[in-house]
Amino acid sequence: MIVHLASITLALLLDRIIGDPPNLPHPVRWMGSSIAFLDKALNKGEYKKMKGLVMLGFLLFMFFSITTLLVSVSYKLHPAAGIVFEGFLISTAIASKSLKEAARAVFLPLSEGDLKESRKKLSYIVGRDTHSIEERDVIRGAVESVAENTSDGITAPLFWALIGGAPLAIAYRLINTCDSIVGYKNDTYREFGWASARLDDLVNWLPSRITAFMMIVVLPSKHHKRMEAWKITREDSRKHPSPNSGWGEAAAAAILGITLGGRNYYQGIPSDRAIMGREVVPLDKVHILEVLRLMDRTIFGFYIFLLIGGMLIEVAFSWLQSTVFI
Repeated sequence: MIVHLASITLALLLDRIIGDPPNLPHPVRWMGSSIAFLDKALNKGEYKKMKGLVMLGFLLFMFFSITTLLVSVSYKLHPAAGIVFEGFLISTAIASKSLKEAARAVFLPLSEGDLKESRKKLSYIVGRDTHSIEERDVIRGAVESVAENTSDGITAPLFWALIGGAPLAIAYRLINTCDSIVGYKNDTYREFGWASARLDDLVNWLPSRITAFMMIVVLPSKHHKRMEAWKITREDSRKHPSPNSGWGEAAAAAILGITLGGRNYYQGIPSDRAIMGREVVPLDKVHILEVLRLMDRTIFGFYIFLLIGGMLIEVAFSWLQSTVFI
């Protein structure tokens, strides 16, 4: 557990400093290529649900096994080499620097009055149509993306890294990547992506709720007391079609005193999402910066939570081992 904490610490530093350089080998890119290949090969004919399960199981086995082998070899070379290598692998499973850069890329054109460019930059981080949306919906899309991905892209992989080091962090990232590519409820992926979507719901269930709670702890709202913000979060998170994604969005809305949700378009088809939060102030481009501040504080608070939790688990295991030995 202490080794995992050391690797997580290094991973956070690496992600903050170098992020995801486009020219370096990256496991998530390999995941995406593998999923796309198997999607094309298997997502046809009958038994799509079973084929989707086979794809998920095969990729999980492959990536988990390779990661476990490489981590084991690195630790055999030297404990320090193991921590460095594992820290590097965990850093590839988190995306705080890239998420912050993407959100700022939406904010900067807005601050200069270039709505067209901000729509274009938003299209890089959301699946909804962005080519003709109003400024408020551009802002909403950026805030919702940061709020949701604080858990999906950062705290959840860190949570699984504490439990099982780089192998579980990479396994989590694979599940999440499968869900983002094939986990849609449309005619193409409703059956084939079923297993990926359900497993993603499972592995994100606890991290998403811890993350929402941490958001409220680390950044007091100017508009609601903490208990009121938590009440809003619990009530509004249930309105989201995803059992997990609504927690971060509802918490961010409550803390910032804004509303999120509403109508989005996907390939021209309208999709109405329930309204989250209580509008105390109108949504403004400055809220993109505020949700990034919330993300940074949440990551730090979650890291402290992992440190304390990991050390307590280590002490408990040591005590049990000594008791059994005696």
